[in-house]
Amino acid sequence: MSPSKPSVRPSIMTPANIVTIARVVCVPIWLAIAEAFPASDGTKFSWGALLTFLLYVALSFTDKLDGYLARSRNEVTTFGKFLDPIADKLEVVVALAFLLERGLCSSWVLLVVVAREFLVSGLRMVVAAQGTVIAASNLGKAKTATTMVAIGGYLFLAALPAGGFTNALHTIVFIIMIAAVVLTAWSGIDYFVKAWPAVSRMD
Repeated sequence: MSPSKPSVRPSIMTPANIVTIARVVCVPIWLAIAEAFPASDGTKFSWGALLTFLLYVALSFTDKLDGYLARSRNEVTTFGKFLDPIADKLEVVVALAFLLERGLCSSWVLLVVVAREFLVSGLRMVVAAQGTVIAASNLGKAKTATTMVAIGGYLFLAALPAGGFTNALHTIVFIIMIAAVVLTAWSGIDYFVKAWPAVSRMD
C-alpha cells in the first residue's frame, strides 16, 4: 500500500486576490498623483486632472476584474471576501475625501457614505456572531457602481474649462451623486431591516 500524499493547502495568493491587493496598494498611489495635479483654472483644459480621472476609471474597473477572476477560476476565498469590500470602500472614501478637499463634493456625501459603512460593518459582526448570513443585495452593488460613476464624473469635470457644456455636465453628475447618496442610505436601511431579527435576538 503506497503512502498517501500529504495534502497541499491552497494558497490565498490567487490571481483574483493579487488584483485586489494591488487595488488597495494603488489607492494611496492614485491619491498622491491626484494631489500633484491641479484642476482646470476655468480657462484651459487640465491634462493632469484628466490623468487623475483616467487612473480612477482604471482602478474602478479592477473591481470587476478580481470578481471575474475569482468566479471563472473557481477560486473564491475567505481572504478575497474580506479584502474586496475593503478595497471598494477605501477607493470610494479616499476619492470623496479628495473631492471634498478640492471643493467638488459636499461633506454630507462623505458623512452618509462613512456612516453607512460603519452601520453595515457593525451589523455584519453582530449577525456573524449569531450564525446568520445576509447575502449581498443588488442595492449594495448599485450603490457602489453609482457612487463610482459620480466620483468619476466630478474628476472629469475638474479637467474641463468653464462653459455651457461643463455646466450641463455638472448638473448631470450632481443628479447621479444624489442618486448615489439615496442608494447608499437605502441599502444601509435595507441591511438593517434584514439584520434586525439577529440584532434583536435575546441571548
